[in-house]
Amino acid sequence: MSRVAKSPVTIPAGVTVTINGQDVQVKGAKGELSTVLHSLVAIAQEGTELKLSPREDSQAAWMQAGTARAVMNNLVIGVSAGFERRLQLIGVGYKAAAKGKVLNLALGFSHPVDYNLPEGVTAETPTPTEIILKSVNKQLLGQAAANVRAYRPPEPYKGKGVRYVGENVLRKEAKKK
Repeated sequence: MSRVAKSPVTIPAGVTVTINGQDVQVKGAKGELSTVLHSLVAIAQEGTELKLSPREDSQAAWMQAGTARAVMNNLVIGVSAGFERRLQLIGVGYKAAAKGKVLNLALGFSHPVDYNLPEGVTAETPTPTEIILKSVNKQLLGQAAANVRAYRPPEPYKGKGVRYVGENVLRKEAKKK
């Protein structure tokens, strides 16, 4: 039984939720998001709260209800406050520059890497070694950050590469003679 599904999602002021069967649309100051809930999940709006529950008493239904509750919470937070992911470039000559919908990366390759940001994700580079990705969609933002990190993941010997801010990279000791 999912404990996550039992807690309601609080809807802040300025956010409107429209429920049409299993289709849910959330509008807020930052944007608009929608999702389709699983058929095993029932949703009900009671004042400023969304309550999600399973339609039947089975383990699969409870799991889907917990997942749907987490997704709905992310939608509500996304349209009201938004999400951001910070990346850090560590290495000699590693730098980034955001130009519109393109993120230019110099990561030690013989050529620069141009990453086209997905629709709905914006990038800022306050310093050449720091990237801030912002979006209202948490899933899309996480995928974009993972794609940028995948160009040069942190390596275990010197720690060079693209890493999330606060990420702990396990370092290995160099080979001894």
